[in-house]
Amino acid sequence: MNTEKNVAAAATAIIGQRVLPGMEREFETWQEDLNAAAAYYPGFLGAEISPPTPLQTDWVVVYRFDSVAHLQAWINSATRQTYLDVGARYFDGPATQQVVSSGTHSLDPLVTVVVTHRVLPNQVADFLAWQHRLVQEESKFEGFRGTELFRPVEGLQEEWTTLYRYDSAEHLDAWLTSPERQEILAEGEKFSDFHLHTIDNSFGSWFAFEGNGKEAPPPPSETRTSLAIWVGLYPTVVLLTLALSPLHMPLWIGLLVGNLLSSFLMSFLTMPYYVNPLLGRWLRPAPDEPAARSNLRGLGVVAVAMAFWAVVFYLVTVRFWTLP
Repeated sequence: MNTEKNVAAAATAIIGQRVLPGMEREFETWQEDLNAAAAYYPGFLGAEISPPTPLQTDWVVVYRFDSVAHLQAWINSATRQTYLDVGARYFDGPATQQVVSSGTHSLDPLVTVVVTHRVLPNQVADFLAWQHRLVQEESKFEGFRGTELFRPVEGLQEEWTTLYRYDSAEHLDAWLTSPERQEILAEGEKFSDFHLHTIDNSFGSWFAFEGNGKEAPPPPSETRTSLAIWVGLYPTVVLLTLALSPLHMPLWIGLLVGNLLSSFLMSFLTMPYYVNPLLGRWLRPAPDEPAARSNLRGLGVVAVAMAFWAVVFYLVTVRFWTLP
């Protein structure tokens, strides 16, 4: 598979959805299944879910695709519409959607604010001048890490989208609640119809299924996740133990060093190059695949993999070599 993605055309969709009280768990499970379905569409790079925070009341879902065309194909797909029809029972009102397309930037591991404005064609010049004034003032606040402005994306949205980045939620909140911002918002009263979302991109990378290493959300089942980590952890720990045994380190220091090395190996080698390719279809089953068949196949792969390693390490440590 060609992993050289055309980053110049990469596209990101940020979708905000308010959820009915008491339906949060059901919504999250449904959303994870929807994200899993997106992974089967061309150009998919990753999807992330962010629950409500003190700064915003919506659940936020971020989709990344390698092009606007591929993102549009997913957003307008019959698969997604079918899921939305099912998930409507969890929604407290319509969703909001912002799309950005950028070749040199992506959502940073900071706190990102996504703001969209609907601007009339004859007000674009005034809007750009007002945005410049807003950024000038915002850049004076502690923790500010930059901003980007994106024009409307034909076929997906009509709004202008602005990304603001801060190094922490506290610094972001200081700007959002500041008198300076309120004053500038009052100056741009004709642009006061806007949507705002915050995204804290603190997602792990153990379960990234794309060859390019882009992040994807963890598998929906905690049991599957635990078994997948077990499949990777057992050979990693045993091989490290064999490799470190000639050093004759005391137990306490041996475990300290071994745990450190196993963490790095699991993150950068075992999970992305062994476990995820081996169990990817089980961890991310197709939406139309029966759960019983998926589980049976996945558990079978787990059993075979663990039996293989058990036999290998038995032969190595008992028949051919014993620990010093």
